[in-house]
Amino acid sequence: MSEFNESTEYTNLFDEDVGKNRYSHSFTAVDRGAKSASAAEGVGSGDWRYQAVEFAKGAAEMSVQFGKGVRDVVKQSILREDSVIVRKLKGPCERICGKLGFLNEYLPEDRDPLHSWSVIICVWVLALAVLIVNTDHDTTTSLVKKIKIHPPSASLILLPCGRRLAYQEQGVPAEQARFSMIVPHPFLLSRLAGIPGLKHSLLQNFGVRMVTYDLPGFGESDPHPDRNLETSALDILHLSYALNITDKFWVVGYSDGSMHAWAALRYIPDRLAGAIMVAPMVNPYELRMTKEERRRIWGKWTIKKKLSYQLARKFPRLLPYFYRKSFLSGKHGQIDRWLSLSLGSRDRALVEGQMFEEFWQRNVEESVRQANVKPFVEEAVLQVSNWDFSIVDLKVPNKHQGKGILLWLKSLYSREEERSSGFLGPIHVWQGAEDLVVPPSMSDFVHRVLPDSMLHKLLYEGHFTYFFFCDECHRHMFTTVFGNPQGPLPPKVDQTPIEDVEKNSEEVIFSDTSTEEEHVSCLTTDVKEQQTHFDA
Repeated sequence: MSEFNESTEYTNLFDEDVGKNRYSHSFTAVDRGAKSASAAEGVGSGDWRYQAVEFAKGAAEMSVQFGKGVRDVVKQSILREDSVIVRKLKGPCERICGKLGFLNEYLPEDRDPLHSWSVIICVWVLALAVLIVNTDHDTTTSLVKKIKIHPPSASLILLPCGRRLAYQEQGVPAEQARFSMIVPHPFLLSRLAGIPGLKHSLLQNFGVRMVTYDLPGFGESDPHPDRNLETSALDILHLSYALNITDKFWVVGYSDGSMHAWAALRYIPDRLAGAIMVAPMVNPYELRMTKEERRRIWGKWTIKKKLSYQLARKFPRLLPYFYRKSFLSGKHGQIDRWLSLSLGSRDRALVEGQMFEEFWQRNVEESVRQANVKPFVEEAVLQVSNWDFSIVDLKVPNKHQGKGILLWLKSLYSREEERSSGFLGPIHVWQGAEDLVVPPSMSDFVHRVLPDSMLHKLLYEGHFTYFFFCDECHRHMFTTVFGNPQGPLPPKVDQTPIEDVEKNSEEVIFSDTSTEEEHVSCLTTDVKEQQTHFDA
């Protein structure tokens, strides 16, 4: 009985505690329900912040749990002693940690070096990333300038197809020119470029007339609906006829603008006296290149440059997006960023100068005057597409006439059969050894396939330093091509009117003399007739 009473009392005590717990639990539930009801009323009244906070808390908890799960998986599968990664990296990591163990002396005694240094490295990486982002933001905002459109200033000619071609003349007048040059401009430049920094006095001393023009769709020239390199050569031909260039003229090609000079050598060789090529660009997909030449050429370019060439060759429809984000965005930018160029030290110093910056901004403003992306895409595609000719085709050996073993044996020992047809004039090529835009291997390829071309290697020059704003370089170039300066031709004196007057006066005098003689003869005849009549 006593045992039963004790158990009964114990049970009553337990029931009392349970009742208290149930009461406290029910009270807490009621309180929590009231809070949730009030929160629901807040949400219903438009308090979206509560939902956002709860969603963020849930996302954070899920991320933590996901990270822990990934950590456990990595520990169980990758960081085991028998895993391949641990076996290969354990030894090098232990050696590196052993060499850097002296840095642990700078840590507090209660810190684990492995955890501490991992946190320190992450903080350093994050800090450097923030500094880089802030620095780039500051420089871009300080250098941003808006592109402005200038009033039209070009001279225009009307081509047979109805298009207008804009051009600009420099140097001596047409009737006094010893030499004439036509200069097509490179990508993203205009007729204003020509030979940058070339002085008028130098053109005067050598008697040179230089003509620059805007490519179709650039500057003030009308776009061409179906442009290729043959039509580019025909534009040069029509321009020469329109400007009364009767003699043969020189064509100047610089960088990627040289492909239009190559086209002129291919399609209108009879009108050219010679070619001046400075860092000439050829098709980087040229089939005649060897694997070593192609490797040395492509190895000098940046990843962005290679990507732009591949897009232009395979996916040209993607180019308008990138062009509208860069030079067609209405804001100025640096040449190396827009064209994805890698520049040497000397080129970098020239490009960052004020003179080049003013020249670059003015040409970009003129080049994008029409705000049409199609001509730029066409120009980029022409650089890497099929040219319908190879550089080797500029000089093709003459083939022997007829067939037969005797004629074939004769051609092997005949020197006359080694002559070439096509363009037979001089081709001068200047190439900087430190050029990273058009690598020297490209000019070496040109000299290999055109052994008659004269290659001038410039030991310490880059892509811009020889052709841009260098008076000594321009004089050296002109002296090499044209010889010693002889000045312009003397003006021709038109003596045609004087000769005509003298001729007319002589004719008048001769006619008067004949009239007097006829009159005297007539009088003599009359006297004789009268004398005969008197005698009779």
